[in-house]
Order: sequence, then structure tokens, then C-alpha cells
Amino acid sequence: MRRLAKAKPQREPTIALINIVFLMLVFFMVAGTLAQPLDKTLNLVDTRDLEGRAPPDTLVIHADGRLSYQGADQPDAAAYLSALSAEDRTVIRIVPDRALPATDMIRIARDLRGAGAGKIMIVTERGLE
Repeated sequence: MRRLAKAKPQREPTIALINIVFLMLVFFMVAGTLAQPLDKTLNLVDTRDLEGRAPPDTLVIHADGRLSYQGADQPDAAAYLSALSAEDRTVIRIVPDRALPATDMIRIARDLRGAGAGKIMIVTERGLE
């Protein structure tokens, strides 16, 4: 009687796995384009050399929590709102310093709402690179 040799365990083919990963990569590269690319002849405005200033109708909140409006320091949110007309109080724009703690910004926003501010908007920097 002939002895049966033990069957060697076959290794799983890695080629199939590589093909699947490659197909997924191609799929996501094709399907991932959500926005149309900009026109090649379009030249965007370069603002890197411009001096950054807060818009004139905003409340600036410094890193230490100071408030200023049009260059003048404000003692609190109520004083800032008293300088505005009733129409200007419907939408308040604030420009917080990047280093301002979030808890301070929330406290100031609550003070503004308590003093009669309507909608409060945070003005941020957004760049296209």
C-alpha cells in the first residue's frame, strides 16, 4: 500500500489581494473628484502681502479677553451693544484672536445675547492654497 503524502497547505494568492487594492485605489481616484478644477487661464488674487484688518463693523476679542470696536476698547458686551443701533444689533460679527480660550469666547457670546444681541457670527480666516 502506498503511503499518502500530506497535502501541503497552500499559500493564499496575494496577487488577488493586490488587484483588489489597486482597483479600489483607481475607483477612489476617479470617484473622489467632487469639484471641477479651476480654469487654467484663471489667475487668482494674491493676498499674502496685504495687511490683515478686522472689518469695521465687528467686535474684536483679543487673546487676553479685551473687547474693542473700531479701535476703541470696550469695557463689556453691553457697552459695545449700546454703541450700535437697534438694526445693527440683529447680526453681531465677532473676530476672536486665535489664542483666545474657547470658554472666554462662549462667555462673551452669552454676555452679548444677554445684552440683546440677535444672531452672533464668528469671522474667521479661510485661505485657498
